[in-house]
Amino acid sequence: MISKSDLLKLLPNALDETNLPLPERQTGKVRDWYNLPNKQRLIVTTDRLSAFDHVLTRVPFKGQVLNQLSAWWFEQTRDIIQNHIVSIPDPNAAIVKIAEPILVEVIVRGYITGVTSTALWYRYSLGERNIYGYDFPEGLQKNTRLPEPIITPTTKGGLTGHDERLTCAEVVQNGLLDEKTWKQVQTAALAIFKRGQEIAGKAGLILVDTKYEFGIARDGSVVLIDEVHTPDSSRFWKADTYEPRFTAGKDPENFDKEFVRIAYADKGYRGDGEIPPMPDELWVSASQRYIQIYEMLTGQAFKAGAYPIEERLLANLKNAGAL
Repeated sequence: MISKSDLLKLLPNALDETNLPLPERQTGKVRDWYNLPNKQRLIVTTDRLSAFDHVLTRVPFKGQVLNQLSAWWFEQTRDIIQNHIVSIPDPNAAIVKIAEPILVEVIVRGYITGVTSTALWYRYSLGERNIYGYDFPEGLQKNTRLPEPIITPTTKGGLTGHDERLTCAEVVQNGLLDEKTWKQVQTAALAIFKRGQEIAGKAGLILVDTKYEFGIARDGSVVLIDEVHTPDSSRFWKADTYEPRFTAGKDPENFDKEFVRIAYADKGYRGDGEIPPMPDELWVSASQRYIQIYEMLTGQAFKAGAYPIEERLLANLKNAGAL
C-alpha cells in the first residue's frame, strides 16, 4: 500500500484534465476523450472525483484504478457480451471502438437501499409499493436482499437534466429501444451482475447495485461500454459484517466512494450551495480505498503509474501509435 505521506505529496499532481495534441476533445465529469482514425476513440480517465453532480476534487491513482479495474471486468465478462475495448496503452487510458450510446442507464439492484430520489429504499420509504413497475410487499427493512436482482432503468439526463425513472416496459413503449435489443441488454446486464456478485463475494464484498451503459457498434451489435463494477459506478458492502449489522438495524459497512458523500452530507452539503472544504486526509483515504478495492476484486497487486501523468501518458500514446 502506498504510504499516506507519499499520497499527500501527490495530491497537487493528481490529473485534473488532459490537453493532448488531438482534435475534438470532449470532457465528462471524470473522463476526457478524443476521436481517433479508424472509428476509434481515446478515453483518458482522470483523477477527478465527482459526487452530487459536481466535481469535488482530484484523488491520486483514482483514474488509474477506474481504467484498469474496468479493463479487468471487461475481460471477465467478454464471454457474456462484447465490449468496446481495443487496447490499454496507458494505466489511465483506453482505446475503444466508437459505439452509439444507448440512451438508457441500466441500473441493476440486488438490495432495497439508497437515499437518492431514484433509489428503491427512498421510494419505498415514501410509501410507494409499485416502484419501477415492480410490486414490493409491506414490512421490508432497509438494506434487505431482494429475491432476485432487478433492472430499474432511467433516462440519461432526461428532460430535466437529471435521470428520470422508467419501467422496463416504458423503455420500448417510449421508443428508446426496440424490444429485441432491450431484451438482449437486460439479459446481458443480469448475467454481468451475477458474475460481479460471484467475484465480489470471493473477495469478501457484496456487489449491492451498479450502473451499466451499452452502445450499438458499427456492425449493429450491442456492446458494453463506459465502466464496469468500479467504486464510482457500483455500491459495495463488506460481506462479513452485513448480517449482524442488518439484524441490529444498522447500515452495512460501505466499501466504495459513499464515505465521501457521507462526509459532505455531515457538513450539510448535498449538491446545492458552496462546496465546503475538506481535509487532505479525506482524499488520501479515498485514494487508499480505491486501490484496496482494486486489489481485493482482481486479486492483483496495484502497480502505481508514474506521476506526473501527462509526461507518461504522452510517451505511452506515442509508443502505441495513437499520437
